[in-house]
Amino acid sequence: MSAPFTLVMIEDDPLVAQINLGYLAGRPEYRVLGAAQTVAAGRMLLRQHRPDLLLLDVFLPDGSGLELLTEARALGWVQDVILLTAARDAASVQAALSGGAADFLIKPFTRERLYGALETVQQRRDAMRGGEREFTQGALDRLLGHARTQNLPKRVEAHTLEKVVEVLRASPVSLSAEEVGRDLGINRATAWRYLEQLTELGQAELDMEYGGVGRPTKRYRLRGT
Repeated sequence: MSAPFTLVMIEDDPLVAQINLGYLAGRPEYRVLGAAQTVAAGRMLLRQHRPDLLLLDVFLPDGSGLELLTEARALGWVQDVILLTAARDAASVQAALSGGAADFLIKPFTRERLYGALETVQQRRDAMRGGEREFTQGALDRLLGHARTQNLPKRVEAHTLEKVVEVLRASPVSLSAEEVGRDLGINRATAWRYLEQLTELGQAELDMEYGGVGRPTKRYRLRGT
């Protein structure tokens, strides 16, 4: 089993911090090393722990999270940063992306959206550590999230595809087309079509379940889970 993905959170609202930390509780793949409410306290945590990932608010009592983003990455305290903030103005978004933020989540966001952001960062990190010397364009598209909605067949809608991804992400075990269809209220054939599309895009993996008499059951899970 790989080592847990380490995180530090900087959030000045104790209630919001409690909710976000609650999202991470019970997920052994993530380990929160500490939480802070100010830039100064957060800076100390980052220097001490140098985590894999920083979850960062923009509006903090003693400064801007955007300035800390630039500082922390420049000094090598953390490699990846996800903004969790009420800021939604274009200047803040541009500053975050220019500063190297891996993702930008506007409050309030869902638990599934946070999990998706974390998993994307992990997948990118794993791919870079996997010894690959070169990438194909398709592999990069999957890594950067571009393959999800590009060049989809006519009978595959991006919105439904995202819903199928959410169902797979929420399940601790691989699922059959029948189970996914039941969860989303769509028929088995439709669910199978979307699951096969995710497999073709490299976002899902197929497991064959061999039971008794008859054909084996196809079961699907998100890649890397």
